[in-house]
Amino acid sequence: MFHVGIDVGGTFTDFAVVQDDASPAYFKTASTPLDPSEAVVQGLQDISEAYGCSLEDLLSCTSLLIHGTTVATNTLLERKGATVGLITTEGFRDLLELREGLKEDRYNLRMTPVEPLAPRYLRHTLSERIRSDGTVETPLDMVSLDPILDAFEKEHVEAIAVCLLFSYVNPEHEQAVASRLRQRFPDTFVSLSHQVIPQIKEYDRLSTTAVNAYIGPVYARYLRHMKDQIEAAGLKNDILTMTSNGGVTPLDTAAQQAVQAILSGPAGGISGAAAYGKRMGEVNLIGFDMGGTSTDISLIEDGDPHITGEHYEAGWKISVPMIDIQTLGAGGGSIARVDDGGALHVGPQSAGAVPGPACYGRGGKLPTVTDADVVLGYLDPDNFLGGRSVLYPDLAEQSIQDHVAEPLSLSSVEAASGIIHVVTTAMAEGIRLLAVRRGVDPRNFAILAFGGASGLHIGRVARHLGISKVFLPAAAPVLSAYGMLTTDLRYDYAQSFTASLATMDVDHIRNLTSNLTREGLNKLRNQGLAESDISIQLAADMRYLDQIYEVTVPIPDLTQADAVIISQWASNFHQRYEALYSYHQLDQEIRLVTLRVTVSGKLPAIHIPRSSLSGDAGQAVKGERRMYTETWCTAKVYDAARIGPGISIDGPAIIESDFTTILVEEGNRIEGDPYGGMILHIAGNDRRNTDTRTDPITRSVVEHRLESIALEMAEVMIRTSMSQILNSSRDFSTAILDAGTQLVAQGEGIPVHISALPPAAEAVISYFAEEIKEGDLFLINDPYFGGSHLPDITAIYPIFYEGVLRFFAVNRAHHSDIGGGTHGGYNPSASEIYQEGLRIPPIKLYDQGRPREDLMQMLAANVRHPENFLGDLHAQIGSVQIAARRLQSLLNDYGAAGLMACVDAILEGTERRIRQLISGWPDGEYIGETFIDDDGFDAEMIPIRAKVTIRGDTMAIDLSESSPQVTGFINSAYANTRSLAHVAIMYMAPSDIPKNEGSMRPISVIAPKGLIVNPHPPAPVCMSTNHCGEEIVEAIFKALAPVVPEAVNAGFSRRLRFAITGRHPGTGRRFIWHFFFGRGGGGASKGHDGWSCVGEVNVAGAIRSPSVEITEERFPFKIVRNDLRPGSGGDGAWRGGLGAIFEMVYEGDEPAKLNMAGDGIINAPFGLFGGEPGLPHTYKVISNGRERILKSKETEVPILPGDRVVALSAGGGGYGAVEDRSVVMRDWDVRNGYVVGGGR
Repeated sequence: MFHVGIDVGGTFTDFAVVQDDASPAYFKTASTPLDPSEAVVQGLQDISEAYGCSLEDLLSCTSLLIHGTTVATNTLLERKGATVGLITTEGFRDLLELREGLKEDRYNLRMTPVEPLAPRYLRHTLSERIRSDGTVETPLDMVSLDPILDAFEKEHVEAIAVCLLFSYVNPEHEQAVASRLRQRFPDTFVSLSHQVIPQIKEYDRLSTTAVNAYIGPVYARYLRHMKDQIEAAGLKNDILTMTSNGGVTPLDTAAQQAVQAILSGPAGGISGAAAYGKRMGEVNLIGFDMGGTSTDISLIEDGDPHITGEHYEAGWKISVPMIDIQTLGAGGGSIARVDDGGALHVGPQSAGAVPGPACYGRGGKLPTVTDADVVLGYLDPDNFLGGRSVLYPDLAEQSIQDHVAEPLSLSSVEAASGIIHVVTTAMAEGIRLLAVRRGVDPRNFAILAFGGASGLHIGRVARHLGISKVFLPAAAPVLSAYGMLTTDLRYDYAQSFTASLATMDVDHIRNLTSNLTREGLNKLRNQGLAESDISIQLAADMRYLDQIYEVTVPIPDLTQADAVIISQWASNFHQRYEALYSYHQLDQEIRLVTLRVTVSGKLPAIHIPRSSLSGDAGQAVKGERRMYTETWCTAKVYDAARIGPGISIDGPAIIESDFTTILVEEGNRIEGDPYGGMILHIAGNDRRNTDTRTDPITRSVVEHRLESIALEMAEVMIRTSMSQILNSSRDFSTAILDAGTQLVAQGEGIPVHISALPPAAEAVISYFAEEIKEGDLFLINDPYFGGSHLPDITAIYPIFYEGVLRFFAVNRAHHSDIGGGTHGGYNPSASEIYQEGLRIPPIKLYDQGRPREDLMQMLAANVRHPENFLGDLHAQIGSVQIAARRLQSLLNDYGAAGLMACVDAILEGTERRIRQLISGWPDGEYIGETFIDDDGFDAEMIPIRAKVTIRGDTMAIDLSESSPQVTGFINSAYANTRSLAHVAIMYMAPSDIPKNEGSMRPISVIAPKGLIVNPHPPAPVCMSTNHCGEEIVEAIFKALAPVVPEAVNAGFSRRLRFAITGRHPGTGRRFIWHFFFGRGGGGASKGHDGWSCVGEVNVAGAIRSPSVEITEERFPFKIVRNDLRPGSGGDGAWRGGLGAIFEMVYEGDEPAKLNMAGDGIINAPFGLFGGEPGLPHTYKVISNGRERILKSKETEVPILPGDRVVALSAGGGGYGAVEDRSVVMRDWDVRNGYVVGGGR
């Protein structure tokens, strides 16, 4: 009998075939994108001929056929899916388009918004409401459903997605809608959120459900057609399909859950890696799949791939359980380029298959990784892919010479070597970042490499990571197909159940998990699985009370006593949390969020016999070739098919097969494994660069590693902070400064912080001077001594090497409360900084590694929520400490002098790029002016004036004619002013220019003392990061718009936020809630409409909007509406992004208090070049039927039980004359209701 695994890829369709107990055989055939099943049938025909039988005989003797495919993924990426209609709860029509308020590239303001999978004219709402406890508050209005279905029929909708609030806890309304849908449209694909992903967070559920609907009809048609073709050819048994979670499922289930096929093919490869690792006795592996355009990486721990519930594809969030596969933009076809600053970059742009690398001879002119491999002698030009293709070394060398070598003044060989160094560093840092996210040390893992390009580069990647062993299975070129034969039937179930672990009803947990288990067991039993082949795993997503990200932990044996279960469960959570983030919070409440049940059925295992190949290495030699690693050498070339178990080959050497090439560098060793594969042993990296000079390649490698460290800092912060403002909205920044406090690298960051961090470190040096010791850690928030505003606390960790201060790791985070006269950190009534909260000059919180508990307690005693404050502070500390460990490793690799030389070169390269940018703009003086509504006291229409002077490659931004300092809290300390001016220029620059001190050097910012942009103390400054911060950016944009119209945007919505404090009637605890819903629209730019609900210009899509369901579950609010505000975007050739309509009801049982802080009620977002302004903000409270319009700056506004807060946020300004908007775009605006009355 045969077992057949099939991986349908975009270029090739791969097959793995096992007959009885024979060794697997592997086949490839060209894919047929127009009808993928043709390649499947053709490949099966080829297999039958290879085995000397007919196709019908082959299929009749096939007991197991499993297939995976990229059809679902490509349908989404290429936007070739179904026409989708969407039904949501009334008030939430636009959640899909809001996308949590995020924009992928926060520094690129001139990019096209992501197109929703369901256009607005096909999004409809129903009157209904279920609350967080599952009770029905508003019955479903079925009468209004039929007109919606009429509209769907008229528009020829092919699939319908339904996502109602809290359907995961009570699905009866979705079920009722589904029943009517099936009556009306029995053949239409229906995607129900409670079936696709029954768990909390409405956007996660909605996006996943919409993706399922969008790809479902296409995927179902493909599966049916393939099944018909194969069955017609003679298959008698069922076809199973690979799913993204690493299991397989029958075709009928797969057709309804198309979203689970997004990673169908790659998941097969990771499953194969896990199975091969177990066979080799290695259960901790990093899967490494390097192809032509990208590299997929994953972690396998204790024999099982890591699973995630958060994956992004084509801009859309997919939250079903999937193997945690991260894609890096680095592959054999990745293009190498040199930027204007002299830095070498490789990827993410790719040459693709057509025209492909220059060496393919198909017209490609740009150098790629494969071209570098050819120039360095790693690939045989006359025997590429077993002789099926010919490569052209002269074309590869010329391409590298023209585009890399000449710009960097290197030889073509040095340039090619540099390309390999940069790409392998980028891949290694990607693996390291994934490991940090998952709380593991990559040095404790081996690598299993597969994919056509991996063998040439995995040795260097492993050496970068300190990994000593790499597995290269014989099936590596077709590992996804092979892996499918190693999987099991698997069904994943989830049910959100939010409760405190300490007080939850354990019997209810038993019932819920039992019901989920029963559903999976019934499916497997119906498929003929024996009880002995079925396994069950129970797990739960859990978090500390005020966190937003969950940790998945195993559920204890539920047959034990309740108290024992709860104790073990808490222990499991604390241990897993500490493993991930290095600390835990024993005194924090643990919340259960989602229960998970996995029911697996074991399929017949394939047997791989041990290789019987014998002989010695000499018999495998097929020639020799000159190749370059650090120097030129002559390396023997070996035939992979003749390297049997125990045969060992020392580098330098090259191993070739028909599908791949493996590079064995000097010092490394490769040996045959028992199953026809190979094991590459990596020599330790004992080479240290002591050269105080730097070269372009080393500089680029170091830049990658520094950026990776800053990103690791951010990951720790996201996962460990306690407050919603940090872990969800991400209002923090991480950075690395050198010993001179120059900004070297920035990770996750709020743009407003870009240049405001160095002054904080300068303040520490100024205050402590020679008293700074190794192990010290400092805090600061004083705006007049290096800070920005009081809620932003900066943690600064000096990093020493060989007794000398070399770097500072810095984390600035906005704390939800900092004491002061009002809750939430903003006090519009403040006329002095003393009224704004706890003021922290530079203090030493850790003294040579020892925490100052007295200071910790003093700080906590002065804020309203000490638990959250300390939790967030510990997250900051963990973030900077992980940077210290990584920087020590970097210093060990390059030495202090060598590394600092690289840092200098990085900053100089960035400086060159900014100077080149400025020098391309005409010399002159340019004036821009904007106005702030008021300061909350007696100042109104407060001017911010910027005179921008360009002289050659320098720029001076003079704010001297801005308003004198004011009474209210909109003054800006100089560090904040300097940073906002820097942000404005970085928004106008290409978004790939690094955000470091080099980008600020050609720019001077003039802001005399006593002005609103540089006040004398003790003027209050708390609102300054928004106002007058945003207005500084506006004034600079207006000044430079006539000079560089293509580089500026029209006005963004200004920040107008509120915070509410009160007592939760359910818990009795005090709360502070910050408003992050209802963000305003972004300004349009030349060629691009503005992004809707992306927020203000100083954060530009960097702050995530919270979940409606989590908000209602945690706070005494009912969110009534969170939608787009039609007509709010300024009209123009390119329209401003829309603001939002937000409405909520306060459901407390005693009065609460609301503070307003912001601007933009009077001054609307400006238009440019004939574009119209957006609508301004309007916020109001409706109490007992009376409407009160809120001012932009108010304190202590009473909010009574039942009161409604309504926010109409501003839209962005338009760009270009209204009459120049295309007819197509205007018709689209009208059809979708983005404009009102045919105009704005």
